[in-house]
Amino acid sequence: MYVSSIALIWLQIWISMAQIQQGGPDEKEKTTALKDLLSRIDLDELMKKDEPPLEFPDTLEGFEYAFNEKGQLRHIKTGEPFVFNYREDLHRWNQKRYEALGEIITKYVYELLEEECCLKKVYIPVDAMESEPRSFIFVSEDAMTNPDKLMILIHGSGVVRAGQWARRLIINEDLDSGSQVPYIKRAIEEGYGVIVLNPNENYIEVEKTKAQVQLSSDSSDEPAEKRERKDKIQKDTKKRRDFYEKYRNPQKEKETVQLYIRENGSPEEHAIYVWDHFISQSAAENVFFVAHSYGGLAFVELNCCNWVSSSEPLDTSVESMLPDCPRVSAGTERHELTSWKSFPSIFRFFGEALEAKQSSGKGVPTRRSQRIRYEEL
Repeated sequence: MYVSSIALIWLQIWISMAQIQQGGPDEKEKTTALKDLLSRIDLDELMKKDEPPLEFPDTLEGFEYAFNEKGQLRHIKTGEPFVFNYREDLHRWNQKRYEALGEIITKYVYELLEEECCLKKVYIPVDAMESEPRSFIFVSEDAMTNPDKLMILIHGSGVVRAGQWARRLIINEDLDSGSQVPYIKRAIEEGYGVIVLNPNENYIEVEKTKAQVQLSSDSSDEPAEKRERKDKIQKDTKKRRDFYEKYRNPQKEKETVQLYIRENGSPEEHAIYVWDHFISQSAAENVFFVAHSYGGLAFVELNCCNWVSSSEPLDTSVESMLPDCPRVSAGTERHELTSWKSFPSIFRFFGEALEAKQSSGKGVPTRRSQRIRYEEL
């Protein structure tokens, strides 16, 4: 059985406390001191002692994984799916490894959007200076000129980026269920212009300079008494860290500062910016939105159908206590799968809306939108 040196250190401390507690007043004083020490020790920092370096490959090949012909991520040598618990009892290290792989997946999907879907990356703000932070969206060649119909894709909150519905699905299941690629290809086949939003790309992170670190810790507007108290706490913390430095080997993570992207500092700001500078300027008479989870909240309520997670069969009407647009089942209880499971129904809904407009002139309001969104019940 594996017993880390950290566990042994804690065991020694608790044994000492147990022995001390059997003594008199002086021993109780020592017990109090030991308890105080334990309360001050940063367990997370201690647990880094036996942790391998947080250095991971920057390519799928480096991770020894690749997508097979079915779009499933598999180990190159064993053919097995991705394993999260690569190293037992090292959850933090495993999580960091998973996040590193996630960043590679994001870049991989970006490549699919450009190479397989023939979309173009457009940087925003459109008038950004070369030195300021920028984000980007993906657009089809005819996104601004298609006179008939335009489809907008917008994902939910979290770590996902443009072209993804759920990173977890891409890694653990396949590209079709977790990415927007099937939507984009189908939309292009049916003559839609396409714009793929990127609402979670709100800032860039840069490493703090020594001056920035000093500035962040020096709050000149604070009262002198409060500032002195804070300085004392910081000094005490440093002493404690130095005291048990020999018992650990912490991995220093860089201090960073977030530089927000102008007019795109939140998903809502991003959606408004893309609407003002792209969607509203497009030539399309009919604009359709496919928005997953929180992405739906970035847009106002318009004519829509809401496919929600439910145990009912696909397209079954689902009642709601909320004053929402019509709700139907996505045919799955898994929230992250609603986009994929309702894929055929969504395109059928769009097609029927267009047919209704052509036959009656009232099916899809001009310069308004059909919006599809998904949310957890």
